[in-house]
Formats: sequence, C-alpha cells, structure tokens
Amino acid sequence: MERKDAPPISGLKLVAVIVQTIGVIIIGALLAQVVLFLVSTWHRVTYERQRRTLALELLRCRVEAARTLKVGQEDEKRFWGGFRKFVVRQKVRECHDVYSFYLAPHDRKPLPRFQPGQHLVFKLHIPDTTKPVVRCYSLSDSPTQSDYYRITIKRELSPSDNPDVPAGLVSSYFHNHLQEGDILDVKAPSGKFFLDLTSAAPVAFVAGGVGITPLLSMLNSITEGAATTREVWLFYGVSNGTEHIMKDHLAQLNHQYHNVHVHVCYSQPSDADVIGEDYDHSGRVSVDLLRGLLPSNNYEFFLCGPPAMMDSLTKQLKVWGIPEDKIFFEAFGSATVKKTAAPPPRLADATQVEVFFSKTGKRCQWDQKHGSLLELAEGNAVQIDFGCRAGSCGTCLTAIKAGDVTYMTEPGVAPEAGSCFPCIAIPKGHVTLDA
Repeated sequence: MERKDAPPISGLKLVAVIVQTIGVIIIGALLAQVVLFLVSTWHRVTYERQRRTLALELLRCRVEAARTLKVGQEDEKRFWGGFRKFVVRQKVRECHDVYSFYLAPHDRKPLPRFQPGQHLVFKLHIPDTTKPVVRCYSLSDSPTQSDYYRITIKRELSPSDNPDVPAGLVSSYFHNHLQEGDILDVKAPSGKFFLDLTSAAPVAFVAGGVGITPLLSMLNSITEGAATTREVWLFYGVSNGTEHIMKDHLAQLNHQYHNVHVHVCYSQPSDADVIGEDYDHSGRVSVDLLRGLLPSNNYEFFLCGPPAMMDSLTKQLKVWGIPEDKIFFEAFGSATVKKTAAPPPRLADATQVEVFFSKTGKRCQWDQKHGSLLELAEGNAVQIDFGCRAGSCGTCLTAIKAGDVTYMTEPGVAPEAGSCFPCIAIPKGHVTLDA
C-alpha cells in the first residue's frame, strides 16, 4: 500500500508555533524572575528578621547586664560583716532524714543576692556544749528569692559499721531541736563553688545524696533567670526513694523545660521503687553513664557528693578528656569522713618539716601522711577550733609566728595577713603557729 507523506506545515502554522515557543520562553523567564524575586525577598525578610532578633537579644543582654550591675551594686550595700540574726520562718521535711529550713532576716532588711552554689556559715549555741559550734551549709534555692535563704540538711546518723561513733552533732541539732521562730547567727553568703550566670556554656551537674543542695540552687537559677535556654543536665544518685530529695520539683523542671535533662540513679532501689517512674537508672552515677547520654564532652561539670564519689568521678572525667579547668567540685563528709581536697603538693626541699605550736609548746614532725596542719594538731592534742574544714568559715584562723604555709585548695575567703587556715594549709618549711 502506498504511504502518503504528511502535508507540509503552512507558513502561518510555523509562525504560530514559533510565537507559542517564544511565549513559553518569555513566560518561563518571567516566572523565573518572579521566583528569583520571591526568593530574594524571602532572604531579605529572613535576614531582617534575624538582624532584628539579634538586635533585640543584644539589647536584652545589655539591659540584663545593666540590671545585674545595678543589683550587684545594691547587693554590695546589703552584705554584712560578722554574724546577723535570722529567724527560722519554715521547717519543711523533704524526705527521710532531710529537712529544709527557710531563714528570714530578723531585722527584716533586704537580703543580698548570692552566687548559686555558695553557702552560709552558722554559729550555733548547742545545749551541753561549752562554746559555739561553727558549721557551713549550702544554699539550696535560687538567689532570685529575695526575702529568704534556704538550706537543706540531712541528719547524719552513726555509721552502721561503727555505731559507737556519735551521730552528727549539728545536723541532729537542726533536726531535733530547731523549730520555727528560733533565731540563728549567720554570716553572709560566701564560697568559690558557684555557677557563672553570665555564661551560656552548657553544664552537667552530678550530685550524690544531699550533695544536690548547691546544684539545686544552680539549676533553679537557670530555670528562673534570664538564661532559661542554657543547656543543663543533672545526674543525681541516691540509694532509693526514701533519700530522693525534692523528687516532685526535679520531675517538674525536667518536664517543663526543654533544655533541662534530669537523670536519677538508685543504687539500692526498694521493692516500692519503680524504674521509669521513680528513677531512671539502676546503679551508681558513673562517667560511663554520662558518656552514653551526653551528646559530647563539651560541658562544664559541677560535682558535689561524698569524697569517695568525687575522687572517682574527677579521675574518670579527666580520662575522658575533660580539661581540669572545666571540672568544679565540692565534697562533703559524713560523721566519720572529713572533707578533704586533692593530695597536697610534695615539698621539694624535705620529706619532713618541724611544726612548732607555741601556745602548747609542742614540736611535731609533719610529712605528707599528716594531711593538713589541723589534722596534725588534732593528732597531737593541740586544740584549734574549726567549722567547715574547707577554708571558708574562718573559724580555724591561726597566726603564723614564723615560716610560711601553702594551701591544698584555694581558701574560700582570704585569711588575714600573717595568719592561715590550718584546715587546708600545709607547711612550706619549718613553721611556728600560735596554737
């Protein structure tokens, strides 16, 4: 069958096709221009929005800095020297053997803001004691609370393996004798273990038992202050639910703030404790747990708990690669454990030095195993009053009559010229103390 060729396209049809093609191209070009215009406009709007956001954030930071400066200047006027009378406004049971005490100034004058993590020094007149007893307790609430200070204290019981050791004298006094309306002598907040609220660096808090108190102050400061977006993790270890301090409050913070991550460990959970409801992990808080949960190790670490826990965790954190200047810690002791710091530096010129206690006339040989000068004095029946064993309360202040000392850790307050804090001091060489 003969195939017929398609009829040729007429000139008009060809022109129409060309016109249509050109039209499509023009429309496409116009659409491209519109798209480019819209994209450019979107970029400009986004840029302007970001610029305004940054400008507002800068303004907010400047206003906050100015407000902080003003508050700081006002606080400087409010700080007091020596001891000030405070009344116990409330006594609240938090859990088994743990009470919080809300303290208001007896003179009803304004209170200065403190740094979250700092502590108060108390001079206590305890029945059946011959002289006042001095102790330090961490503030456990945010410094934004301007009309009261709060401390949270666990009653120290006699060790189960050594019941002949007396229970904690001061904690028992707070729990058993102190009532609402009683008056206490209190020094202004102090201490160098605190959180810098002007920093935006992410933080990881690690607490053991009642060691959560200064870290709770830090946590509350973040959630109640201007820096509510600062990333914060809390790893909290206790034996079981009976020792879980402020359980509901911690759960609320964890639920309410997207930047707050709370993980609770029970080392000896009871039958009544339910994992996933009462606590998150079985066992003790460890660096392995931190490594498994934290996105990186680029955090500032704040630790507070028993000395053995602090010693283990600080060593493991350093092995993990955490710089020493990113690890901040404060240890506390039980009825039989003294608050200690890192081992003292070794002396270059001698392994033993003579320490002369001039008031008692005792000459003693000090070496590394004796620890602090206070421990040397205690081991040789030389009486030196003490309170915190951390160089913060000033109770052990002793004059240096000859020689010089150095410190195992930096004192929380500067000692008077020519004096030292024996609780954290070691001799540089032969030294004479007025004790």
